[in-house]
Amino acid sequence: MLLAIEDLHTYYGTSHVLQGISLTVDRGEIVALLGRNGMGKSTTLKSTMGLVKPKRGSVVLNGRDITGVPPYKAARAGIGYVPEDRRIFPELSVLDNLSLGVKGGKTTSTKQKWTVDQIFHYFPKLKERTGSKGKFLSGGEQQMLTIGRSLMGNPELLLVDEPTEGLAPLMVKEVRDMLEEIQKAGVAILLVEHNIKVALSLADRVYLMGKAHVGFSGSVEELKANPQAREKYLEV
Repeated sequence: MLLAIEDLHTYYGTSHVLQGISLTVDRGEIVALLGRNGMGKSTTLKSTMGLVKPKRGSVVLNGRDITGVPPYKAARAGIGYVPEDRRIFPELSVLDNLSLGVKGGKTTSTKQKWTVDQIFHYFPKLKERTGSKGKFLSGGEQQMLTIGRSLMGNPELLLVDEPTEGLAPLMVKEVRDMLEEIQKAGVAILLVEHNIKVALSLADRVYLMGKAHVGFSGSVEELKANPQAREKYLEV
């Protein structure tokens, strides 16, 4: 087991946003966390990364309790985070943005080492834009850059929040295929994605969130065979 989240409770002020979330991610698999807007999916990723500190419950990575640690410690432990708003540095070049993803200090991961050359292999469009400032990239190119920057930290687990949001259909396919290649390279992914078709084409397992809780968990095949769960947690 790579990641184990158990009975996680997170608040924003007095608002009880996560109410006992539990989920797991095995090594090298893609797990999709799906549901309607406002259910707490992004907060689950932020609580895992330490961007929001849970009030109760545990986040365990590689057998190590990292509940509520600062994000830089979660990164050093082996987690990469791809935020919904991308957060690239608009005045820095593609190469400089990638370089900022390299973690300092001692890390626990000794597996796949990601280099700029490897990133350019998986993201050839970024190679073409090496010297371009982030603000001049298209939305799809910025998404590639955000994922590439996260990979430069050599994660074992990538938390990916809405990677295809706002992208043209052709770019959606490119981002989807890139995530599949990243999984093949040995990186596990916990994916929040509004495009259900994309998510189910990638995922090994699925969790569906209702308001602040997990309402369904199972394989993609089990979800497809459960129209009640799809209607309750996915359909508008």
